[in-house]
Amino acid sequence: MSAPALVANRLVPRVYRVQNKRDLYDEIVDAIEMSGGRILYSTSHREAPFYFGVQTDLEERLGLLIYPFRLKKVGTKNRPSDENRGQLRLGSEESWEETHPVAFDVAGVDTTLMLGIDPDRHVFVGLDPHLWDPLPLGISFYAKDAQLAAMGAEGWHAWEKDNRAGSKRESARSESGLESMVAFEPSRFLDFARLERRSVDLGLDTPLRLTAAEGFRAPTGAGATHILEKQFGLSPNEILEIISTRSRLVVAVRGGVAEHHLERQLRDNAAIADVGRRDRDGEPDFDITLRTGKSLVIECKNASPDRYANGDFKVEVQKTRASKGDPASRYYKVTEFDVVAACLFSATGAWEFRFARTADLPRHPSYPDRLAPMQHVDEKWVGRVEDV
Repeated sequence: MSAPALVANRLVPRVYRVQNKRDLYDEIVDAIEMSGGRILYSTSHREAPFYFGVQTDLEERLGLLIYPFRLKKVGTKNRPSDENRGQLRLGSEESWEETHPVAFDVAGVDTTLMLGIDPDRHVFVGLDPHLWDPLPLGISFYAKDAQLAAMGAEGWHAWEKDNRAGSKRESARSESGLESMVAFEPSRFLDFARLERRSVDLGLDTPLRLTAAEGFRAPTGAGATHILEKQFGLSPNEILEIISTRSRLVVAVRGGVAEHHLERQLRDNAAIADVGRRDRDGEPDFDITLRTGKSLVIECKNASPDRYANGDFKVEVQKTRASKGDPASRYYKVTEFDVVAACLFSATGAWEFRFARTADLPRHPSYPDRLAPMQHVDEKWVGRVEDV
């Protein structure tokens, strides 16, 4: 197995000697300049990952560690004709069975990008590098013609797709079985770098990452309102206050903003006499008491931006990980809380919620005392918690 090596004096798990990627390197250089950047430092096109030190027109300094993969329109047997294929190829085929970790800066200064690049059509497709770590070299990823066409005049389009287990992985890349992708033109290159940096800084899961990407459709510029202010409907001070008062958000924001909006709505609800917020790992989010005297325990979850084929919203209701030796512990017991509150912002752009009684939700097929991990937010879910 290859030993760690230096890229721009950064220690990375593996460095690959590459051939025939000069055109991808040049496309990145052109895109950085076209999107308002000035290259202060760059490594050779003969080794990957590439590294670029960039000064932007917004006076930002960015360090970009880039894993480049070729994207092209090519007919593939037994595949749809409207696909554009990206191939994850680095190093020799003999090495592909080894582990290939993706390099990340633990200090959070440099940003890792994983890109499909079509230099002939001047198109980039950005992947979530954390979901592709370690690199499953030898496999392919795909973008539809319609997804590239949807970039439109803005030169930007984000979407969500399913990911599944395969020959390189025993399970899906993400916990929800979903991942986000972004197609963009060279003029939007640095906007994608900003998106990736913010997604990592805030620990955004797939639904919130997609929402953040959709918020970037309009190009950023000097003096613009910070994108997170627009997405979350909060001032910078409110965002910082949320992060500083919730210990879990030091590690990852994830559902913190949704919880904040839900708490505000619960406290404004005349039907609710008391609201208590919990802030302990592994516990539900809220205890409420209705004016009727009825008490309820609530767990808040973010819905996916995409819906099921029948139009239902979809929401993931499971824990981040299972306890060692107990796969069932990944799934919530029906008795852990009374109500699930699904935040629909990722799907609707509005801070609205739907509520369902836990006892009425479908169970896991293998563990009948636990909830199924993916739930349909259908007509049985209600808009007021007092109506569950």
